[in-house]
Amino acid sequence: MKTKCLLVDDEPLAISLLQRHLEKLDSFEVTDTCDDAVKALELLGTRQYDLLFLDIEMPQLSGLSLLKTLKQAPSVIITTAYREFALDGYDLDVVDYLLKPITFDRFLRAIERYMRVAGKQLSDVLASSDKNYVYLKSAHKFFKLHTDEILYMESRKDYLCVYTKDQQIMVKQRISDMENMWRDKGFLRVHRSFMVNIVNITAFTTTDVEMGNFMVPIGSSYKEHIFRILQADRYQG
Repeated sequence: MKTKCLLVDDEPLAISLLQRHLEKLDSFEVTDTCDDAVKALELLGTRQYDLLFLDIEMPQLSGLSLLKTLKQAPSVIITTAYREFALDGYDLDVVDYLLKPITFDRFLRAIERYMRVAGKQLSDVLASSDKNYVYLKSAHKFFKLHTDEILYMESRKDYLCVYTKDQQIMVKQRISDMENMWRDKGFLRVHRSFMVNIVNITAFTTTDVEMGNFMVPIGSSYKEHIFRILQADRYQG
């Protein structure tokens, strides 16, 4: 079941930004949007939502006034350009308070807080609004990485260790799932336990792949497929 979201804001650009952020989360969907709290009140009276993104300063009826009129509200994340309203929002038991302009990093922290409250699990690998970046969740922190920074990934049962030149990030993800997700990002499965970033390969033999000072083995069942792809990549390059 996807989390159904209602976005309420009188600024079209603010609505558009939230929609782009939410598009990156497979388990969320924007069910409705509206530009004032009166329309939102009507929608909330006739439809079911899991999460409400609510601006505060709007014509006719403010977001806070809307919340005070609701007997049974969905989970609420407040979005506003005015920091001074934060205390009022928390008094109304909102999930989080986002200050505009809302960055994807800060948005993710609010979503994770909502997921904890709702007893749900947020995916540990998320695409950024910039397709060249990804967010990897390790423990309670999201790491933003350019895909070219990643050298290779190593499977460790239900986890993946993602290697860059400078760090290792442990992510709760199976390598088979990551292979399906990242095939179009230039990553290649070379072993039952390893996946490499083709752009960072500096050399390869019949038994291993090198990425500078890093080396991973090639599995026997993967050799034919790997050589076909790497030879084609060499000639294209």
